[in-house]
Amino acid sequence: MTEPISVTITTDNGRRYLVREAAPDDEPGVLALFEAAGAYVEAATGLPSGPGDLQSLYYSLPPGADWQDKLVLVVTEDGGPVVGIIDAVRRHPAPDVCAVGLFLLHPSLWGTGTGRAVAGALLDRAAASGATRVTATVPVDWPRGRRFLASLSFRFTDPAPRGPGTANRSTGPREPAVERAELVVTRQG
Repeated sequence: MTEPISVTITTDNGRRYLVREAAPDDEPGVLALFEAAGAYVEAATGLPSGPGDLQSLYYSLPPGADWQDKLVLVVTEDGGPVVGIIDAVRRHPAPDVCAVGLFLLHPSLWGTGTGRAVAGALLDRAAASGATRVTATVPVDWPRGRRFLASLSFRFTDPAPRGPGTANRSTGPREPAVERAELVVTRQG
């Protein structure tokens, strides 16, 4: 069993955020986040947000990954409502890699540096846990996500192959291809 994740981040503007493992009570907040971030959801799935998006997040697992390595994290401001969600799989596709499937903050936080602060804290934690690489994907038609990953020094590799399935779920008929990115992480201090 791995120690539960709970990370507190204070941004440059003094706002405090808590990143922790999602709980059943977070469902309404995550659904509200998906609705608020409708532009991203449509770019990623080709469809508007719906209740199935949250269920899919919990049950989607890449081939060869272990359920015990699946993480669904929420971001709250000072313990308040959900303002972000992160889906990741530790030790995938190799023991020293962490695969991030979704990193989404409320649109009111886009461009504020909050994403960079949250990602930086989680990348430091990943490195301290023995990860040497972090992988991520971004929909090919989502330049904001591409810029975000580039700002964190991710290197883009190639589009992921399209097919009838993504992870252990069926790919939607309007779901676009995603571009892969990778970051080599180093342990701080």
